[in-house]
Amino acid sequence: QVQLVESGGGSVETGGSLRLSCLASGFPFRDYCLAWFRQAPGKEREGVAGIDYDRNAAYLASVKDRFTIDRDNTKNTLYLVMTNLKPEDTGMYFCAAGTWFNGDLNEGDFRYWGQGTQVTVSS
Repeated sequence: QVQLVESGGGSVETGGSLRLSCLASGFPFRDYCLAWFRQAPGKEREGVAGIDYDRNAAYLASVKDRFTIDRDNTKNTLYLVMTNLKPEDTGMYFCAAGTWFNGDLNEGDFRYWGQGTQVTVSS
């Protein structure tokens, strides 16, 4: 049974930091590309960052230089380190896994999804 379980969300003030984790099981983690998506209230889900098998990463323009995605294949865990958080970063953050990633964060490229972890940034 495939599972992606996110953790690490919370409430912080503007300028704060959080580290999200996503523990995966039920599929060959090292053979999959991974990504973080987020959805703010009333908005569509958007791709935040993705990473391929070789740890090449791509980011949404608005988070580049503030967020870092990384993976630990020995722990089957995906991470997202978020610094200098802004109110517009507020939303539910989801991790996702798929077999294809070319740098474009398209939802359709990701087969497995977690349930999400909430991030709230206050001004």
